[in-house]
Amino acid sequence: MRSLFRKFKEGFKKQTPTFHKAFDQIFSGAKLDPEALERLEEILYEADFGVETAEEIVAEIQAAYKADKSIRGEDAARIGATVLARVLEGAEGRVELGRHQPEVICLVGVNGSGKTTTSAKLGHLYQNEGRGVLLGACDTFRAAANEQIKAWSERLGIELVASQHGADSAAVAFDAYAAAKSRGRDLVILDTAGRLHTKSNLMKELEKLNRVLKKQDPEAPHHSWLVVDGSLGSNSIEQARIFHQSFPLTGLVVTKLDGTSRGGALVGIYRELKLPIFFVGLGEQPEDLQPFSAENYAKAIFGIE
Repeated sequence: MRSLFRKFKEGFKKQTPTFHKAFDQIFSGAKLDPEALERLEEILYEADFGVETAEEIVAEIQAAYKADKSIRGEDAARIGATVLARVLEGAEGRVELGRHQPEVICLVGVNGSGKTTTSAKLGHLYQNEGRGVLLGACDTFRAAANEQIKAWSERLGIELVASQHGADSAAVAFDAYAAAKSRGRDLVILDTAGRLHTKSNLMKELEKLNRVLKKQDPEAPHHSWLVVDGSLGSNSIEQARIFHQSFPLTGLVVTKLDGTSRGGALVGIYRELKLPIFFVGLGEQPEDLQPFSAENYAKAIFGIE
């Protein structure tokens, strides 16, 4: 658990110094005046925690200060971490494999959210747990997608079912499922094409993929996860909502948190949609995709040991 916390802390190295500096400055004065409170709210909004969460954190810090005027930046950060952990109660998604043979995880999202690398990293993680994994290259629209996922599969030693550029993505999903079934694999991870959530024709293609999988297993896909670029901040909420309407989601993977100072975005998404967060991307290496921990996230983002 300690090493997992270090992963989170390292991943949020861009956010933590901002909080440390601001909190220390705010609590270095003689009193917590309205100007200091406004600055406190401002840095929480900038991190994209959302209005409700920011206001809850400020209210609890203000209450603690009224009770004890000696609290300082680190004390306030601990209060912030406690509030975040409470807001995110129930947010940790956990996969129980073994109920289906094979289990299907379908990754969806907009262009550039990191679906292809996430599918490979997921495969690597589960393969290291001793699972039999097969990747399905269902992104047949992007010219370089097949080459990218093939390079990952070769690098990590994960089986891959792919097709040529422009092929029917639902047919690739069907073939990937059939191959995993016949080879006795535990898990199929489907990397789908990036699509804007506002394009109804592209969303209909996801619905077709869904129907084709259900011909193989009425409960498939067993997991439908939206891959969200964490650096987009609160803009991700509307994106997630529309995907959820067209292609019912069972959870989220939040990527690119290591490269942003807006690491609070996942709080707003969870608060709005109550979709569990299964994994977060904290770096570029395969092992940098980590199971989401609300406690580790809350402590790491506020720099609490």
